[in-house]
Amino acid sequence: MRTVTLGDYIEILSGFAFKSSLFNSEARGLPLVRIRDVVPGYSETYSDEDFDEKYLLEDGDLLIGMDGEFNCARWKGGKALLNQRVCRVIASSKNLDDQYLFYFLPRPLKQIEAKSNFVTVKHLSVKQIQAIKIPLPPLEEQRRIAAILDKADGVRRKRKEAIRLTEELLKSTFLEMFGDPVTNPKGWEKIKLGNLCTIVRGGSPRPINDYLGGSIPWIKIGDATEGDDIYIHKTAEAIKPDGVKKSRYLEPGSLIFANCGVSLGFARILKIAGCIHDGWLAFSDLDKSINQIFLLKLLNSITEHFRAIAPAGTQPNLNTKIMKNFEIPIPPIDLQEKFAVVSHYLTDIIQKNSEMFKESENLFNSLLQRAFRGEL
Repeated sequence: MRTVTLGDYIEILSGFAFKSSLFNSEARGLPLVRIRDVVPGYSETYSDEDFDEKYLLEDGDLLIGMDGEFNCARWKGGKALLNQRVCRVIASSKNLDDQYLFYFLPRPLKQIEAKSNFVTVKHLSVKQIQAIKIPLPPLEEQRRIAAILDKADGVRRKRKEAIRLTEELLKSTFLEMFGDPVTNPKGWEKIKLGNLCTIVRGGSPRPINDYLGGSIPWIKIGDATEGDDIYIHKTAEAIKPDGVKKSRYLEPGSLIFANCGVSLGFARILKIAGCIHDGWLAFSDLDKSINQIFLLKLLNSITEHFRAIAPAGTQPNLNTKIMKNFEIPIPPIDLQEKFAVVSHYLTDIIQKNSEMFKESENLFNSLLQRAFRGEL
């Protein structure tokens, strides 16, 4: 398979420097595509500035973000304006298939990104894109490869959409059964958390590096933000017994709540014993009037509210006093338990779909690598 220089087969249009003073969020004019809009494929920023027609985008246009992460994606937000530091790439040669180009580009762009020197933000140039080398089989072979990748991509997208829809169903079920916990439209009795459970703060042995390398799980925020949105099954790090004395050790089944920083406002249940640092609160000894899964989902449903009410400072923080005095609605326990059953059922579906999504993602990535080595 021959390899050619990409610049000989494509046209690149760099975005225009539209005036930020004319940006708006009231849908005046047309959507404006900035770097942050490339991956989502839509924009909530508009501009009613006069423009040259060449900067007008249509659905399906292939875009590249040229600062920070060099992402490549199809535009799907309708007619829009191409802003600076985003470029549109078109296969201008009849010997290059546009969809083949779409699947090829992400890998070399990430390679350029990894090698880029930067002080604050990485920058990508048009010349760097043009200099990329691309394997170029006959056009029919390109189309065959693109068609195979389309099918594999379709499978992983369907899995991802199934996860999203099930997550939305779980959220809507909670709201239908209990209403918004903040506004409490169903008029449930509200009780302070401190009257429903014991709330204590975690502890951090310092300097932490002196205590790492042991066998007791060290539970960090990162252990709770990947995959399962109910349970923590494992940790990336562990601490020594001396560190346990300066932290807070919890048994399996404990409910913990992130109470500070950018991750403030979400809860998890431990499937393992381990120690929590001072960015966690632990809720234990739950009153018989409250179901643990209900409490977890309630807390997770109002993360944005927690962030809004956290005292201002270098980092937002909800200490034990604030949380003990925080009132939550308490529906009948039988209703909470019915929800817990539904939650477990839907969560199992989400987990199974997540596993299938990972399999489809691995298959797609394998096909992608083989495709551009001439092995597909």
